Amino acid sequence: MSIEKSDLQQDVRVSYIGEDAILFIFTPATSLFAPLATQQRIWQLFAWLDAQRESLDLQEIVPGMGNLLLRTSHKTLLNKLQDLVLTRWPQLDGKDDHGRVIEIPVHYGASDGPDLEHVAEHCEMSAAQVIERHCQGTYRVYCLGFQPGFAYLGGLDERLYIPRRETPRLAIPAGSVALAGSQTAIYPSASPGGWHIIGHTEVPLFTPSQSPVTLLQIGDTVRFVPIGSAS
Repeated sequence: MSIEKSDLQQDVRVSYIGEDAILFIFTPATSLFAPLATQQRIWQLFAWLDAQRESLDLQEIVPGMGNLLLRTSHKTLLNKLQDLVLTRWPQLDGKDDHGRVIEIPVHYGASDGPDLEHVAEHCEMSAAQVIERHCQGTYRVYCLGFQPGFAYLGGLDERLYIPRRETPRLAIPAGSVALAGSQTAIYPSASPGGWHIIGHTEVPLFTPSQSPVTLLQIGDTVRFVPIGSAS
């Protein structure tokens, strides 16, 4: 069944954040994650707005998981931005023309993946099966956030879904490959965190001296390649 443009427009929820920002939410309140087709349209919307950043006086354009935040220095523009986005959103076709394919080599388990056995027990699998299923996935960078270079990757096998740790760690090493909820990710820098660590990569995700500073960009496809378990 086709979706009318007016229906797409009505499904968008809009919230004003303070005096200078507006948040568009493109998924129902009951959704746990954004469908890839919705996220692809958000990427298109981001690119369209980014091309007009100066003329629209956009200070920030932040694509999130099923949402988009816009910040301007002139609060009088908020109504204009709302009208522009709500008009443009139904016109987007969601064509998947973004991103590169990036392979990430991973050491799984042992000291590099201290939560692998726990994840395996929770998912009623062996550790080898968790690794196999994790590496079979084809992931997309839905959005960046939390810290520079931290990519939220959609496409995790439902059999690997697992709630966050009840007690977050105070320090997670850079390069840690982790699971939480319906997603997988890589910590680009050492930080606290509540995701389950199943492996580690030496690939740098955030390099301030390079351009772009982050390896992964929205729309990229990521594949994990096992290179053995740490001892």
